[in-house]
Amino acid sequence: MGVSNTVYLSLGSNLGDKLAMLQEAIFGIEKKVGKIEAVSPVYKSAAWGFEGDDFFNICMTVTTELTPPILLTTIMDIEFSMGRRRSNNSGYQPRSIDIDILYYNRLILTSQQLILPHPRLHERRFVLRPLADIAPQFYHPILKKDSRNLLQECRDEIVPEKTNLVLYKSRAILFSQLRFLAIEGNIGSGKTTLATRIARDFNAKLILERFADNPFLPKFYEDQGRYAFPLEMSFLADRYQQFIDDTTQLELFKKFMVSDYDIYKSLIFAKITLQEVEFSLYRKIFDFMYKEVKKPDVYVFLYQKTDRLLENIKKRGRAYEKDIPFDYLEKINRGYLDYIKGHPEQNSLIIDITELDFVENEKDYEKVMTQIQQFVMNWSF
Repeated sequence: MGVSNTVYLSLGSNLGDKLAMLQEAIFGIEKKVGKIEAVSPVYKSAAWGFEGDDFFNICMTVTTELTPPILLTTIMDIEFSMGRRRSNNSGYQPRSIDIDILYYNRLILTSQQLILPHPRLHERRFVLRPLADIAPQFYHPILKKDSRNLLQECRDEIVPEKTNLVLYKSRAILFSQLRFLAIEGNIGSGKTTLATRIARDFNAKLILERFADNPFLPKFYEDQGRYAFPLEMSFLADRYQQFIDDTTQLELFKKFMVSDYDIYKSLIFAKITLQEVEFSLYRKIFDFMYKEVKKPDVYVFLYQKTDRLLENIKKRGRAYEKDIPFDYLEKINRGYLDYIKGHPEQNSLIIDITELDFVENEKDYEKVMTQIQQFVMNWSF
């Protein structure tokens, strides 16, 4: 185990969704650099040294085992992964993300790649103001003054404005603001795999749909007309009882709940499989039950084109699924999309995973989680 070093970083963004950029950078630093000890409030300030949109700026404290050269390389890799392309042109430019090393312990270092402490930190209020929030008494090893004194003496005329925006030190803390996250999708979309991974990664209570033992399901795929109504009623009864039990029994040490289904799927499937008179009766029973169940804070729908769904279903090799028709999956996809469109009050996120494989490819998993992360950040807790 290496030596733990205290590092102070300055982050800024003035392109795109600036808050989301800062949050993504924080999570990247947590994953690749070390433990995040503190994050300052978010400040807004005018562009420094060039004409451009206002910046969002923060400072943060990180403990890391990385050496200064490796730390610099890692930070530049994070910037690059977020779309930052450093230019050799002189002068300041707009940027999606900018991460600067302010201090590395109290190390004084001058090299071609890196100068420590940062040579201009004492000239910039947008650095000193958030730095004074998290390290007010940290002494500059060359100037021999702490962050508060440097801020008082700074001649920079651009005064940062403190905002009420919130950033999180980790995804686990961000997702813990939720109570209930539902991951939905068509047959073969991977919703169970994703919900299971989220529960494991972020210490959530996992709620999985139990349907494999339903005695009507194999019969339904053989004769839909005959077994559609008993199948849907059986699913509804099972889902309702399970949902009530699982969502009302909170686990003490779990941060939130994540499920691989929402009970509203019962109505989506029933509308496809039942005849009109059957569906009318089913809808009355469903509406009565639906009033009693917990609704998700965020509803994620994994959209995948039908031909890819059929490939996935074939791979998992469930005998009773091998003859699922193409048009049946198409109708399910349309049913989910119609449901989301018809419920604008619900916090719904559609993620197109047709070209992604978040099961085998870690980068694709990260793409999915980044979309969920940004959506949750914009959701009003």
